[in-house]
Amino acid sequence: MNPIIEIQNLNAGYENKTDVLKNVSLTVFEKDFLGIIGPNGGGKTTLLKTILGFVQPASGKIIFYNNGKKVNHINIGYLPQINQIDKKFPISVHEVILSGLTLRGKFIKRYSEEDKQKVRPIAEKMGVENLLHRAIGELSGGQLQRVLLGRAIIDNPQLIILDEPSSYVDKLFETNFYKLLDEINRDIAIVLVSHDVGTIISQVKNIACVNQSLHYHCGTDISQEWLAGAYDSCPIEILGHGSLPHRVLLEHNHAHQHDENQ
Repeated sequence: MNPIIEIQNLNAGYENKTDVLKNVSLTVFEKDFLGIIGPNGGGKTTLLKTILGFVQPASGKIIFYNNGKKVNHINIGYLPQINQIDKKFPISVHEVILSGLTLRGKFIKRYSEEDKQKVRPIAEKMGVENLLHRAIGELSGGQLQRVLLGRAIIDNPQLIILDEPSSYVDKLFETNFYKLLDEINRDIAIVLVSHDVGTIISQVKNIACVNQSLHYHCGTDISQEWLAGAYDSCPIEILGHGSLPHRVLLEHNHAHQHDENQ
């Protein structure tokens, strides 16, 4: 399987905290479904922002590939945390999904009729075709999540990145949402960040824990010992609950209470 992103010895942070990520290395492959877990302040969101180009590395490399060849960038779809969405902004569902298209090579940045016709098939796939003229402020969390997922995939990306998608979800939509991700993953690689270890383990193919450094595990058959080592000062326990394991954070005093949503 070809890589699409290769991260080598990455160090990154912000002006007031320069060591959020330390010596992180990671490879994301075609059609991968990588789950990223880790304690609050451990650097999960910083890693995503660095991959997306929102944060510049202090040192290290991020290399992108297309069909096994190095390229300057790849097409990445992004579903941010819900607290980054302004639901009061006067924009319709149709306009949100359409905005995911990149206007390549157009002198006048205007969507064509052909562009606009791409919206309905995506909306139907997401199950929001009856909401196209609704304002986003009228949507439930689960509906908004699926609209933003449609925006993330309309431009045929090689990879989509989802940052805490469960923060949107009324539980009614959660199962259907992950079924959608399974379908999308047949063609597109996915990186999913979540604090919910149980959800991650039940859905993804491979797993990584970010706690300043990065611990990678091929597959999801992880042990209590691996989790304890990866979380370091945040020991964690997995409890079974039906077919879906859930996580319980044990008592801890975490030193990294840095706000990741910078």
